[in-house]
Amino acid sequence: MCSPEHFAVEYAINPWMDVTAPVDAELAVKQWDRLRETLVGLGHEVHLLNPEPGLPDMVYAANGAFVVDGTVYGAQFKHEQRAAEAAAHRAFYESQGWRFIAPSETNEGEGDFAYLPEAHGGLILAGHGFRTELPAHAEAQEALARPVVSLRLVDPRFYHLDVALASIDDENIVYYPGAFSAASQRVLTQLFPDAVIADDEDALAFGLNLVSDGANVVLNSEATRLAGKLKAAGYTPVPVELAELKKGGGSVKCCIAELRH
Repeated sequence: MCSPEHFAVEYAINPWMDVTAPVDAELAVKQWDRLRETLVGLGHEVHLLNPEPGLPDMVYAANGAFVVDGTVYGAQFKHEQRAAEAAAHRAFYESQGWRFIAPSETNEGEGDFAYLPEAHGGLILAGHGFRTELPAHAEAQEALARPVVSLRLVDPRFYHLDVALASIDDENIVYYPGAFSAASQRVLTQLFPDAVIADDEDALAFGLNLVSDGANVVLNSEATRLAGKLKAAGYTPVPVELAELKKGGGSVKCCIAELRH
C-alpha cells in the first residue's frame, strides 16, 4: 500500500475524476489508514511503498505490477501522468528480492489482472479496452506461465477490470456483467457458473473494487446490497469508508497490491 499524502485530482484520466471537486487530503489519509488497520486487524501483513510528490495517483498501488507465485510482471502505464509510478514499484519489488519481469506492452498491473490459483488449475483473468492493451495479455502469460483469459471492457466507467470484477476466493469471482462485452459475459458464465453477480448499484458504488482473503471481503461501505449478497454466499463483509479516494476513480482494491509468494 502507498499513503495518499500527495493524493489530489489534478487531471482527469477516467470518468470519475473531476478536477473541480476538491479532495480533503487529511480525510483521504485517515480513510486510507483505517483500511490499512482493517487489513492488519484481519491478520494480514502490509508493506508500505513511499509516496512520491508529483505522483498523486500512487495511492492506487494495485496498478504498479501483478504478482503470481513470486514472479512480478511490471506495469507500463497508458497515461504519461502515471508513467513514473512504474519505476517506484519496480524498485520496491527488486529491493525485496522478487523476480521482476519488465513489460514491453502497456498494462496497469492488478488494475487489469486477477488471479485465481484454484480455478481450472490456476487462471489469470485480464481486462482490456481502456488501459491495458491486448498484447500485454500474451506477454503476461509468457511471463507468469499461467493461462490468461482476455475479457473486453465496454463501459468507460469500468475502465479497469478491478472495478468490474474481483476474486472472492481461490476459485470464484464476483462481477458486474454490464461492464463486459456480450462474448466476455458468456466466457465468464462458462468459467464461473457459481459467481456472485453484482447489479448496477453495487458496481457504481465501487463495490467490486474489493479485496478478499477467501473468508473476509473488505469492500466499500456504500455497496450495502453487495455486502448482503456476499454474506448470503458465506463470506464476511468488512465495509470501509473510502469516499475521498473514490474521487480518483478507485476504492479498496485499487489501494492494495497483493503479494502472492
